Amino acid sequence: MIYRRTTSCTAAISVSGERRAEGISIGEGAIDVSKSKSVERGQTVRRNAQDSGASSGVDAAPPTPSYWQIPPVEPLTPDLLRHTIDPGDIECESTRTLEPLKEITTQQRAIHALRFGLGIRSPGFNCYVAGPPGTGKMTAVETLLQQRATREPTPSDWCYLNSFADPSRPRVLQLPAGSGAELSRDMEAMIERARNDIPQAFSNEEYTNRQEQIGATVAQAREKLFRDLSERVHTEGFLLQTSPVGLLLVPVIGGKPLSDQEFMALPEEERDELRERREGLEGEVRSVVKRVRLQEKDGREQLRGLDREVALFVVEGLIEDLAEKYRDHGAVVSFLQEVQEDIIEHVAQFRKTDQEQQEGGVPFAWAQEASFRKYQVNVIIDNSGSEGAPVVVELNPTYRNLFGAIGREVQLGALATDFTLIRGGSLHQANGGYLVLPVEEVLRNPWAYDGLKRALRAGEMTVDDLGERLGMLETKTPRPDAVPLDVKVILVGGSDLYYRLHALDDDFQELFKVKAEFDGTTDLDYDNLCEYVRVIGTICHKENLAHLDRTAIARVVEHGLRLAADQQRLSTRYAEIADILREAAYWASEEGANGTEVAHVERAIEQRTYRSNLIEERMRETIERGTVLIDTAGEMVGQVNGLSVLSMGDYAFGRPSRITAAVGLGRGGVVDIEREARLGGPLHTKGVLILGGYLTEQYAQNAPLSLSARLVFEQSYGGVDGDSASAAELCSLLSALAEVPIKQSLAITGSVNQHGHMQAIGGVNQKVEGFFDLCYSKGLTGEQGVLIPASNVQHLMLRQDVVDAVQEGLFRVSPVASIDEAVALLCGVEAGERQDDGSFPAGTMHDLVHRRLQALSQRLSALSRSDGYAGPPPDPASDDVNQD
Repeated sequence: MIYRRTTSCTAAISVSGERRAEGISIGEGAIDVSKSKSVERGQTVRRNAQDSGASSGVDAAPPTPSYWQIPPVEPLTPDLLRHTIDPGDIECESTRTLEPLKEITTQQRAIHALRFGLGIRSPGFNCYVAGPPGTGKMTAVETLLQQRATREPTPSDWCYLNSFADPSRPRVLQLPAGSGAELSRDMEAMIERARNDIPQAFSNEEYTNRQEQIGATVAQAREKLFRDLSERVHTEGFLLQTSPVGLLLVPVIGGKPLSDQEFMALPEEERDELRERREGLEGEVRSVVKRVRLQEKDGREQLRGLDREVALFVVEGLIEDLAEKYRDHGAVVSFLQEVQEDIIEHVAQFRKTDQEQQEGGVPFAWAQEASFRKYQVNVIIDNSGSEGAPVVVELNPTYRNLFGAIGREVQLGALATDFTLIRGGSLHQANGGYLVLPVEEVLRNPWAYDGLKRALRAGEMTVDDLGERLGMLETKTPRPDAVPLDVKVILVGGSDLYYRLHALDDDFQELFKVKAEFDGTTDLDYDNLCEYVRVIGTICHKENLAHLDRTAIARVVEHGLRLAADQQRLSTRYAEIADILREAAYWASEEGANGTEVAHVERAIEQRTYRSNLIEERMRETIERGTVLIDTAGEMVGQVNGLSVLSMGDYAFGRPSRITAAVGLGRGGVVDIEREARLGGPLHTKGVLILGGYLTEQYAQNAPLSLSARLVFEQSYGGVDGDSASAAELCSLLSALAEVPIKQSLAITGSVNQHGHMQAIGGVNQKVEGFFDLCYSKGLTGEQGVLIPASNVQHLMLRQDVVDAVQEGLFRVSPVASIDEAVALLCGVEAGERQDDGSFPAGTMHDLVHRRLQALSQRLSALSRSDGYAGPPPDPASDDVNQD
């Protein structure tokens, strides 16, 4: 047990109008503030609408109580500004005593989904693991797969064999795990033995005698035929001579062969007679030559038969031994039979000894060696050393890495390839198991995603040449058989990519049917906090970091709450937690400490901020020096301090901004200058448009509005988006209309709806701290503070220096539930509630605004009657509140 449960002592807060001493009432809802420590305190900071009768469903909320029925909004007490973990509640003295976690259980929804996806074997049930970066998605997936894979059978080996009938179509061979490499070794040994035994067999005396006997028989038969032919020709007065073009019949007279000149000098009758006799002999010569060729051919066939007989005598025994060993694998036996036939057919290449090959020169020797590669076994997947199903994590999923490739080598100056250069990819390695891929990398690599979908749809994978597909290579490439595919693919990536792929790619919906989503935060309860502490210990054990004592552990947990920006939830971005532990360990080592203490954790957090907040300091300096005008004291009509958040990479900070409103005669409505300048985003524009709805509901029930107003972020030269400044803009607008000044010692952040209710915003901690830092640099007076939506109280995890300032009464953070409460604090004037006759109590803010609007309307009407003035035309891009 790591964490000790504590007794909860909750201070209840009512919403009936009677404020108790322990809490604060904020209109419709309330903040339930717990006085207990650690877990229980974090779970009780929440809105409580039950006392007001509000339904948890979609029923409308009751009307907002009148201002004088709502007690003044009290600033938050220090214990509500930050959830502090009591080190005394951490029972372990140090992370050194903790056992490392085998798996993270704070992501039960994702783990259950993963187990389902891995267990179901139906097609298309591949998994997509979604979630924010740094939440340990990849680590959790690998851990779960390793645990599961060891219980599953080891998949087969996969090999490619030469196809002797069609070498361009290598055949795929499936063998039990480990048999592929064994067959490859057996084939190499068999070929090596054949290369040694065959030359010896052909150098045998018996083979030589039989070879000479066949040669002698053919020579004798040839000699007899030519002797008989020569005698026959001689009786006819001719001589048989050999020449480069064949046999010639030369006439003989007086025992002397005639030359061409002598033959032409003979009488014509004698020449004709010799020609007739020669033509008759030429047929006999052709017949004899044909018979000689047939005898030579028969002799060659006999020699070939002798060679086959000798080769078979050597090889048959070798092949039979292997065939017996692999008799249970019919494909191997068939391959061995083909190998035997090919060796016998090409026995000549086996007859040359190594010395003879070397005497032929390097090209000849290389060519001879290459000719034996067709008998090799190309093992593309060898599972001989594996136990269980494979788990392959491919972090660089290029097309080549996923599907393999067909290599090439230079042969005599040209590129060449064959089946032995086929290489498998990650899909081959994961076949029969699991393949984990980062989805962003898959989409970033051309052809990889399409190829993956094609393989999953077809249930098979083919090694091909991407260069040839793109027309970049013209060399002849093998077309190997496809390998049957049985793999579970797990894509790991962000939720945004999942939704995008699901919406745009129909294939994705069919192939990745299981979504396992990791949450960026987890509930702060007893079990999760126990595991959180063990995660801290696991990181220290795994990376051999200096171990943390209990106070340092508590501080790291608080940092997890800050990262989540929630008092009730812990951040599961363990990568950032691990970075804090590493940096804290570094500072501990710099000081020579034996372990990591809370001071080292604090320094690590401070130094991370210091390395990233240069721009923040420079922007604050421009305010301090008066370059950017922001007041933290005094009062001003139509001017309010708004707050925004700037994100600069991995660092975000709050920035105060001056928001001003200007009003006058006209019917142009409320115009957003940021939008007109094309600096405002759609969410900011929406927030400004909502202001028109608020004005219409509040002040235009009996007569249309006649108003021309302008809102602007002063000295803002970049884009503005988001609606978190709409409350500030509304307050400045009401101040300008009522001509009531706003306290510049206060800043406000929050979104407002058309009914004037404050709504939660993001970045509340950075915004409060941003204004605090500015006030601190100018000097804290005790009058300064920030107004935030009441629903944001549960998100406060402010820096300790801000909490200390509040404790000392130098700064305050006030929660407001409505724009009425905000106006009362900012202007010091009651808001007022509409009475039965439609008017507001005299002297209240709404009364002053209403009277000003009526005066503007009357003045505009008077001008219109006297001068025909209709006011400026309404801006079509603005919110025209006068179209009622």
